[in-house]
Amino acid sequence: LHLKSKGVSKVILTAPGKGDLKNVVAGLNNDIINPSDTIISAASCTTNAIAPPLKVMDDEYGIVAGHVETVHAFTNDQNLIDNYHKASRRGRSAPLNLVLTETGAAAAVAKVLPQLAGKLTGNAIRVPTPNVSMAILNLTLARETTGEEVNEFMRNQALHSPLHKQIDYSSSPEVVSSDFVGSRHACIFDAQATIVNGKQAVLYLWYDNEFGYSCQVHRILEQMAGIHFAVYPRQA
Repeated sequence: LHLKSKGVSKVILTAPGKGDLKNVVAGLNNDIINPSDTIISAASCTTNAIAPPLKVMDDEYGIVAGHVETVHAFTNDQNLIDNYHKASRRGRSAPLNLVLTETGAAAAVAKVLPQLAGKLTGNAIRVPTPNVSMAILNLTLARETTGEEVNEFMRNQALHSPLHKQIDYSSSPEVVSSDFVGSRHACIFDAQATIVNGKQAVLYLWYDNEFGYSCQVHRILEQMAGIHFAVYPRQA
């Protein structure tokens, strides 16, 4: 329908794509975008938040299985007061309740990282805050590690890896959700919260589910439009 609108030649969906539609997370698999593509999906804010750290953790440690729990700011899909909703619990008042619900982000990761297909489960808790969410990755790894090692690894990813625009790093013991409003990253790794016991690792990721995700969409838009703003110092 969008493509039938006058003057529209390309469409980016800001929601998970179904069927064979390409799901793209900037920084991870945007190399699959072709000039001939007329419609693609930029996945969801949660998929953008969890896919980059899942990718680097799988590359470094190997992910055997995992569960993704999102503590998500309420959205306009919910009701302000108790009312009908096709997903029963989401019909309850969003500003007054914690709402246990589902998320498709864990399954959607497989469209971006096929190697993790069937390895992740997920659910969500909608909370009465307007912006900034958290994803908790509970991972079973292929080898043992320590919290210090994981934190140092994620710090290096945030500073020096090709995913430095997607992964940020915080070691502050004082941060809360509102401190990350306006973050341009897909996620912020909270080093203070890391829990590791042998092959079990729990990672806490903050993300601005509005602006941070919008920045990810903008990165895809730049690529589709063939526009790249100058960066100084210029990259080799």
